[in-house]
Amino acid sequence: MSFNFREGEILLINKPYTWSSFQAVNKLKHGLKKHPSLLLDGKYIHLKIGHAGTLDPLATGLLIVCTGKKTKEISSFQNLNKEYTGTFYIGATTPCFDKEKEIDTHYPTSHITEELIKETAKKFIGIQQQTPPLYSAVLVDGTRAYEFAREGKEVELKSREIEIKTFDITDIKLPYVSFKITCSKGTYIRSIARDFGMALNSGAYLTELCRTKIGEYSLTQALSPQVFLDNMAFND
Repeated sequence: MSFNFREGEILLINKPYTWSSFQAVNKLKHGLKKHPSLLLDGKYIHLKIGHAGTLDPLATGLLIVCTGKKTKEISSFQNLNKEYTGTFYIGATTPCFDKEKEIDTHYPTSHITEELIKETAKKFIGIQQQTPPLYSAVLVDGTRAYEFAREGKEVELKSREIEIKTFDITDIKLPYVSFKITCSKGTYIRSIARDFGMALNSGAYLTELCRTKIGEYSLTQALSPQVFLDNMAFND
């Protein structure tokens, strides 16, 4: 298959665990810098490249990466619905709503049944207001929220309208609850973990997360950055 990264390509990438989205894009940018399609008048031109929707380092899954003229389409991909699978830990919370930070509070769970978990998930479906995590890339007066969080500063984050289209509980082995969620752009699954725990009159945080779909694009079509580069034939 021939690629023209200067004219523009849409790449489906499986972001590795612990990698930032920036690291995944940078790996591709470095690996493709001498691709023949970037050769112009005997010199390799700068590769224009970007992704359409950040994944947290502890999340894996589908990252849409656009190059060249296709970078103009990034916003259209960001507007698509997303599908995620993952796991909550029930009965505790962390400051960042996932396992990047240590548990800060434990909560009772003896009242929680499988029926309560499934009925609570149903109540989350629909349009609603959601407050992003403090440990997030949301801008507050020009500064990323996570920078305030790392300095121990409290800031007020504005809620935003999101829509949870489906929320299926796929497995229950307390304290772990696995799920599949389809949602609109701008939805933080870590915030759903926080709110889900509160709705159970307990606490919860996210232990695993994988983005499986963006619109009609599927993780099953994606390759890791290294595998993509390994499969790249520079003589095509």
